[in-house]
Amino acid sequence: MHLTIEQRFAVNYSFPVIFCRDLFGPGNEILAELLARAGSGRHRLLACIDSGVSQACPDLEKRLTDYAQAHAGVMELAAPPVMVNGGESCKNDPAILPRLHDLIGRHHLCRQSFILAIGGGAVLDAVGFAAATAHRGLRLIRVPTTVLGQNDAGVGVKNSVNFSGRKNFLGTFTPPYAVINDFTFLDFLPPRQLRAGIVEAVKVALIKDRDFFEYLRERRHQLAVIEAECLEEMIRRCAELHIEHIGSQGDPFELGSSRPLDFGHWSAHKLEEISAGKLNHGEAVAIGIGLDTLYSREAGLLQTEAAESILSTLEDLGLSLYHPALEQLEILSALEEFREHLGGELTIPLLKEPGCLHEVHTIDETLMRHCIDRLAYRHQHRLTTVKAMTGATEQDYEGGQAGTALASGSGHRC
Repeated sequence: MHLTIEQRFAVNYSFPVIFCRDLFGPGNEILAELLARAGSGRHRLLACIDSGVSQACPDLEKRLTDYAQAHAGVMELAAPPVMVNGGESCKNDPAILPRLHDLIGRHHLCRQSFILAIGGGAVLDAVGFAAATAHRGLRLIRVPTTVLGQNDAGVGVKNSVNFSGRKNFLGTFTPPYAVINDFTFLDFLPPRQLRAGIVEAVKVALIKDRDFFEYLRERRHQLAVIEAECLEEMIRRCAELHIEHIGSQGDPFELGSSRPLDFGHWSAHKLEEISAGKLNHGEAVAIGIGLDTLYSREAGLLQTEAAESILSTLEDLGLSLYHPALEQLEILSALEEFREHLGGELTIPLLKEPGCLHEVHTIDETLMRHCIDRLAYRHQHRLTTVKAMTGATEQDYEGGQAGTALASGSGHRC
């Protein structure tokens, strides 16, 4: 005989995702009002700033300090803003968590305090993980400063660092207190980073919203030259689709074996590793989307015309669909790592048409290798065209420097 008492409870959680400009301007009350919602009195805050953002905005620390002084009734900086190395290096640094935890302890932050993370997706991930694991969770306000952060990474519920050569091996599912997307920060980004963030919008459109994909396709040339109005509208809609997915799809903490928002990611994560960071995340995802789009076509799921519209949209945005790291991709090993990350049965999202997902549980290695060869062939044809148009070298092309010139496309069908 045994006794079972089942514990069951539900947690109602919500957080705002705010879009604005000039967050730390003297007349902007957004941050002060968010802090005031947490209760009366002054709230202690530790600000962590991406080193790349600090270099691009050298007056940011002073503006934040001035803002805190102007709103001293609701906020107090627990210490001068802390610089965190930008990019994937911060997630690879084994000292990042002890450093942040030490600062939290040394400055006596508690669960009524706030961590303000300002930076790209990698910095948000690492700082968010530190916040989630100190005192079982400090309140986190994210201020994403990249397109990728504002339309994807910054609005989700995940935090992580890399460990033992594995991407995002350590982490938590911890929702932020708030997300503030300040479009002003995008003014300081180079075109390569801006384009890399646009890829995630293409991805979520392909698996969630055909009309959104058509919007991106129609405006691909404006987006390729980073037209602000199009870029901001794209970010808002992409963030909206991510939020809708997290809140309504029934698996926000990824307890199942399927992760549809990872379309194109099984290969992208490995390509980032193989290229030793020469490919940024968005560039790797563009290649991954190209690869899985071709596979969807070759497997008889996707019509040729639809596949071509996807591939040419990515190219016209100024993105390469090939990198030499693809030749080193061990397909079955990469698929197994992808499966292992979630557990359960291998589940790969493919496409039946833009906006219509189709999940498969096996991948034909020979067919996938054929798709890699097709991407290589397409790349060489397009590279010849770009060289003739711009005089750009292959190194320029792989490094994202020839992107604006690619807006006219090559008209090549694979």
